[in-house]
Amino acid sequence: MVNEQDPAMTEIPADQAAAAEPAAADPQAALDQALAEADRCRNDMLRARAELENVRKRAQKDVEAAHKYGLERLVEALLPLKDSIDLGFDAAQSAQDLASIREGLALTVKMAEQAFEKIGVKALDPQGEKFNPDFHQAMLMEDSVEVEPGTVLRVMQKGYALNERLVRPALVVIAKLPTSC
Repeated sequence: MVNEQDPAMTEIPADQAAAAEPAAADPQAALDQALAEADRCRNDMLRARAELENVRKRAQKDVEAAHKYGLERLVEALLPLKDSIDLGFDAAQSAQDLASIREGLALTVKMAEQAFEKIGVKALDPQGEKFNPDFHQAMLMEDSVEVEPGTVLRVMQKGYALNERLVRPALVVIAKLPTSC
């Protein structure tokens, strides 16, 4: 059985053995070799530090660009809406009939809905749904026998969510059981 701790029994690779022989014979050569190795390690460390600094600077530039231009998609979605509002305002100045203004306003509302859809905004219109305090804000409670208590009777103001995250709760009127006098 071979003892794994016995130094005489362990093999040293040929390149290390050759490098160890002159070191044992010449202390100056060993010192020179150690200094060369230390210099190589220092250079590797400096290169790694420089690369790390470059990565940090690139990441910082990316974050700055995201902050600076992060709303670009929103602006692109809203520009046609702004143009439509401007055109509608100009048309309203000289329009003779209310029907054309109403038609233009309906088109503008549709454009707003499309712009919201493009950027991930969803309207919350919970009429007839069960009251959910996570997405609805109760403004009033009204007596009602037509629907179950806790049901949204009317929506006073729509709520909105951005990518399933609440931006503004819907302001609602909730049904309650009639009180008897």
